[in-house]
Amino acid sequence: MVKLIKKAKIAILFLCTGNSCRSQMAEGWARHLKGDVINAWSAGIEKHGLNPLAVKVMSEAGVDISGQRSKLITELPEQDFDYVITVCDHAHESCPLFPGRARIIHHGFDDPPRLATGAANEKEALTYYRQVRDEIRYFVAQLPDNL
Repeated sequence: MVKLIKKAKIAILFLCTGNSCRSQMAEGWARHLKGDVINAWSAGIEKHGLNPLAVKVMSEAGVDISGQRSKLITELPEQDFDYVITVCDHAHESCPLFPGRARIIHHGFDDPPRLATGAANEKEALTYYRQVRDEIRYFVAQLPDNL
């Protein structure tokens, strides 16, 4: 009889400046698309609160992140991450040291609130959020092969 060995899930932390939008989307996509192979977390260097437009566009795509919350790295349970993926330049530049085996990888995405600064209304602003949401989805769908 052949015995199958169950492989442990890869532990990934998505890190952003305020843990309000991009890292939250990445965590949501990872849980939705790759929950069988990835344990996903998100956190920030600062805490800015969960962005309601990020929640809205993720919901449109069938992923509910409304139960997630903005948190600092120090608020996470002790975890030996396999990968820490910085999803914005500021977090990459400010990334703290992580003990253990964590590999730090940077894959920056545009900041939807910044892109939407000149939007005339919410409908127009949402196009920027959707664009970044879809870019993050594509990146996460390739995990862990693209690491």
